[in-house]
Amino acid sequence: MKIFVYDEFNPQDIAMMQALYSRSPLSVVDHVTKVRESGSGKFMEKFYVGYGHASIADCGSTTLFIEDVSMLVAKAVQDWSLYSGQETSSRYIDLSKRELIDPVNTKESKLILSRWMKFYTNSQEKIDQYTMTKYPRKETENEGVYIKAVKARSFDILRGFLPAGVTTQLSWHTDLRQAADKLALLVHHPLPEVRGVATTMLSELQKKYPSSFGHNFSPDQKVYRDFLGKKYTYFLEKKYSGDFDFSTNIKPASLLDYKDVISRRPEKTGLPHFLADLGTITFSFLLDFGSFRDVQRHRNGVCRMPLLTTKFGFNEWYLNELPPDLQKEARALIKEQTVAIKKLKTSPELAQYYTAMGFNVSCKTTYALPAAVYTLELRSGRMVHPTLRKVAHKMARALSKKLPTLILHTDTSPSEWDVRRGEQDIKERK
Repeated sequence: MKIFVYDEFNPQDIAMMQALYSRSPLSVVDHVTKVRESGSGKFMEKFYVGYGHASIADCGSTTLFIEDVSMLVAKAVQDWSLYSGQETSSRYIDLSKRELIDPVNTKESKLILSRWMKFYTNSQEKIDQYTMTKYPRKETENEGVYIKAVKARSFDILRGFLPAGVTTQLSWHTDLRQAADKLALLVHHPLPEVRGVATTMLSELQKKYPSSFGHNFSPDQKVYRDFLGKKYTYFLEKKYSGDFDFSTNIKPASLLDYKDVISRRPEKTGLPHFLADLGTITFSFLLDFGSFRDVQRHRNGVCRMPLLTTKFGFNEWYLNELPPDLQKEARALIKEQTVAIKKLKTSPELAQYYTAMGFNVSCKTTYALPAAVYTLELRSGRMVHPTLRKVAHKMARALSKKLPTLILHTDTSPSEWDVRRGEQDIKERK
């Protein structure tokens, strides 16, 4: 037995070194020698790949760092079942100094954005003081951790008032094939900003990895993707009967053959993937756009991208957590902003930039059983944002009622103040 680890090479070289296993009897050691002789990035150019496998590009990966784009761009990039990466957290980082994307670019549109940001910025100190009065520091609690927890609580509340046009930063770690497939769709996205970002990413990747991004698409393919982009990018349930719905084609009796699998599963352990063949589960619910962004992170299934509108109202949790004087101000602001957004002469897609993330959106997710259980258990935890945690609890109750033999390890404790929020940080070791 021989094991080799080669992480130092260009992603295209790594991909080609793996591909040659299928057509060459030589050891990877021989291929490494050729890579070093050819020079980084030149190895793939030496070979004509004629067996038509796009899977070669699955074997090389890259990471893109995307900065100063709107929340809507971040969600568009992440709307992909194989997305891996990280994004600026609106629950931990002050976004008051971030740039704003204003595609309408009128006096009225600028005013909408500035009003949201003014409330977000000016309310921070008031909410900090309100939180410290409501949850005073205990003698046993570290002061630095406590202060961080207070700030995190304030951001939890105020992120609902951030417009989706506020800029963020994200990374995208992907294999070369998935990058090409995703970008082929993003260049037909209905938002001009997304199309521009996608075009730039594609251009940079073509420069870096020319052998992996030389695709020529037919006119029919381009027309079809343009059709998909315009009509099916966003999901908006037109007839919403309530704030939560649930359906599944999994039969309760089908779980009886797996009693041991279900009963022996420890906490924080996923169900085995083979249980996915039992069927699927669909959850439909209202949730604020801010918390939808955390639902979207669970990509082992289908999570439709909702259109952000004012149609379903502002999530009451954000308002109920404000001090009384701020609550009155916030309600007046939301009413004023809702009218102003409707008056903008623009498309529903562009109106999203001016809509705050506390507004509810219509969400629809479909998972196989293991993914559904993983999602609702993880998102039931105390550190999860309360608006999403409430939905996770509804998911658990609905699933337990339908499948009574299923054992769920959900956290049903109340969503209360927890100073441990202040410990969730990345710090440099000293």
